[in-house]
Amino acid sequence: MNLNELTTNIERWAIDRGLDTADSSKQLNKLGEEFGELCSGINKRDSTKTIDAIGDMYVVLTILAMQQDTDIKECIEYAYNEIKDRKGEMVNGLFVKESDLKEVKPWES
Repeated sequence: MNLNELTTNIERWAIDRGLDTADSSKQLNKLGEEFGELCSGINKRDSTKTIDAIGDMYVVLTILAMQQDTDIKECIEYAYNEIKDRKGEMVNGLFVKESDLKEVKPWES
């Protein structure tokens, strides 16, 4: 099944359960829970737990987008358009966008 089909299935599942119009703060709490599981999975090098948490976060974000009267695909497209031409550097394993790089780089002093 491709991502579009899976997303449509998630949206239908959420609608069938009334989650699309539920309180977003509850969904936000769920996202925090899933993020904690992701951190645990990565820290313990547990690939099954990591994969499950990433998937769960996608489900939660899909529902959260619905609750905000948008669509996860629109959110992803918006984010991609923000980063697609972005330039920057890797700093200590983290990508730092060009506009955030300082003239004098503290890590080089």
